[in-house]
Amino acid sequence: MADTLDLTRPVLPDALTLGAVALRTSDPERLAPFYERAVGLARLTGTAEGITLGVDGRPLVILLRDPTAQIVTRPAPGLFHLAVRVPDRKALAARVHALHALGLRYGASDHLVSEALYVDDPDGNGVEIYRDRPASDWPRNGNEIAMATLRLDVAAVAAEIPAPSGILPAPAGTDMGHVHLKVSDLPGAQRFWVDVAGFSVMARYPGALFVAAGGYHHHLGLNVWQSAHAAQPPEGAAGLAYFEIRLAAPDIEALAARITAAGYSV
Repeated sequence: MADTLDLTRPVLPDALTLGAVALRTSDPERLAPFYERAVGLARLTGTAEGITLGVDGRPLVILLRDPTAQIVTRPAPGLFHLAVRVPDRKALAARVHALHALGLRYGASDHLVSEALYVDDPDGNGVEIYRDRPASDWPRNGNEIAMATLRLDVAAVAAEIPAPSGILPAPAGTDMGHVHLKVSDLPGAQRFWVDVAGFSVMARYPGALFVAAGGYHHHLGLNVWQSAHAAQPPEGAAGLAYFEIRLAAPDIEALAARITAAGYSV
């Protein structure tokens, strides 16, 4: 493995994907029905340690049991939202119908590159459910991708399918599209995720940065909108425990070497 930090070459492959997002909670059984019904995930495993949910056998959300986990109410770095990506507009319509059937309050936005729904789980973790527009339709701003937050025509999305008699599961092809983080120091976050880890900047907004591999609009969102200069949450707090970035073994070794060379622990 390399023993020097080379910031001139990309290190993350185009094939990078995200895996599961793990959430620490005092009561996984309280959260699991939300992810099953609102998001459409299936319960894959359940143990004393927690509950794993996903689609087609692929874990997407892991609820880690910690009876002492407390929800943090002050501003702090952590999860802004996890983002479950569905394969098409019909699948997004199914989630609109599910949210209505469950009587949940939600937001909805057209981001030009995607159409998205936003809802909180019972612990207050942010959850986005979205579908991408074709990459060929994404507007460009030089080397970056232009995104916006516009009103989504929810009625038009819902009309993609007849109102189902029950709550539909998320279909095969559903995955974890991106993770959006609250950070305390945006330049510091950019140094780690871009200069060290090797993501590319895809879009910049006041107080926020969106980075990705392989030309995607973003695998990670980073913002200081609610967390600028905020202290870390207490050890063992409810919320984000970790999330997975999936790479081939040689790419993991290269990334680990790069992180270590930059002075971070792995």
